[in-house]
Amino acid sequence: MSGTFVGMPAFPEAARTAVRNPTLRGNLRHATHTIRDKRARAVAELDDWAALREAGRRIKDHTLRHLDRYLVQVEEAVTAAGGTVHWAADAEEANAIVTRLVKETGEREVVKVKSMATQEIGLNEALEAEGIHAYETDLAELIVQLGKDRPSHILVPAIHRNRGEIRDIFRSEMGEWGRPAPEGLTDTPAELAEAARLHLREKFLRAKVGISGANFVVAETGTLVVVESEGNGRMCLTLPETLISVVGIEKVVPRWQDLEVFLQTLPRSSTAERMNPYTSMWTGTTDEDGPGTFHLVLLDNGRTDTLADEVGRQALRCIRCSACLNVCPVYERAGGHAYGSVYPGPIGAILSPQLRGTGSEIDASLPYASSLCGACYEVCPVAIDIPEVLVHLRERVVQGGPAVRRGNRVVLRPAKGHAAERAAMRAAQWAFTHLGALRAGQRLASRTRRFHPRTLPGPGRAWSGTRDLPEVPAEPFRDWWQRTRGGKDGAK
Repeated sequence: MSGTFVGMPAFPEAARTAVRNPTLRGNLRHATHTIRDKRARAVAELDDWAALREAGRRIKDHTLRHLDRYLVQVEEAVTAAGGTVHWAADAEEANAIVTRLVKETGEREVVKVKSMATQEIGLNEALEAEGIHAYETDLAELIVQLGKDRPSHILVPAIHRNRGEIRDIFRSEMGEWGRPAPEGLTDTPAELAEAARLHLREKFLRAKVGISGANFVVAETGTLVVVESEGNGRMCLTLPETLISVVGIEKVVPRWQDLEVFLQTLPRSSTAERMNPYTSMWTGTTDEDGPGTFHLVLLDNGRTDTLADEVGRQALRCIRCSACLNVCPVYERAGGHAYGSVYPGPIGAILSPQLRGTGSEIDASLPYASSLCGACYEVCPVAIDIPEVLVHLRERVVQGGPAVRRGNRVVLRPAKGHAAERAAMRAAQWAFTHLGALRAGQRLASRTRRFHPRTLPGPGRAWSGTRDLPEVPAEPFRDWWQRTRGGKDGAK
């Protein structure tokens, strides 16, 4: 994935800094509570929401099981419609393909639709290194780019900014990127939106190359779909002469009819709308309508490795709605930057360590960035059991074990810093399989309870530093049962 976040600390350290920022916490609390309350009302309007959720899960699982066949079908359909398909195994290859395609046009600037895939591979930085300027046109992405910032939310990348901060960014930075902000700009939403519209309009009318991602790719027709709320995306998709779309291979759906499900569940789960204001679909090229040249870059970048994991592969169902972020108590307090990835929140905690591996300190820490409360699973429109995958990845971090990396089967070594945890789990395993030792340990713990510390020593501080140690009862349950029931019902 992208090197954008190189140098970021592991999640616990980054989160510790974030929770001490009252402005950030206030911005996040207000935004996430507003979005999730609206989503709940939008979802409640549908009597068949549970059936739609199950349908989405089944469509995605079916597609992932037969992804090889559907990807070939996508290539054939796009090519037949006048497009060109490119295959990228990783971020470096994808960036090289896109950079070459832009250079072949002779242009030195491009306009972009909001795209998680291009952020994942660090495309903007790769283009900049070759003297090509990429302009983000989504309003929130524009704010992030002008502020020399990083996105912190899947749906609302500038969720960590309030209106006053956005006004200041527009005033100080717009002039360096193009049309400056109007004189006397205030922080009212209408004025901020108008300033962005005026700033972007000249770029839309000038750009000859557009770059996009896609929410879905329909295998049977080669159709790409982008849903958005502002209309800026449609300007990028229709005005340039050349369109380059970088799309993760998991975005494929088999049939046009499958969109019926996702175009109901995605807008309600993301923006709490019944339908996205702008749903753009295109199939190859058409004379005198839209771009005359279309390139589709199909991106792997760890997705095939993730697909090989029977538990972890369900993360590839994700349709990037961000509902899991808006209900997550950890995300609400720590914000998106603490995750060190373009995919923050619960989905990022399971997707990033699979796409990038758990070899780095930050990726090894992400499966622990959760309270395992399960709220993320409850709101997921494709029923990804995020807590299950988190526990699965925690086991991988602590124990190591078999995995697939770059298409090769490997045996991962346990991550550093978990020796005490492994020792404790092995001791617990031994105790639970030796009843006499378990009973003796319980009795000893009860009889010495008055001497127990309030916090654990050594490595245990990491656990007890944020939790109260449970109080040990005066006697073990087995002893209480024997004493009060007299050993009835065969208790031993």
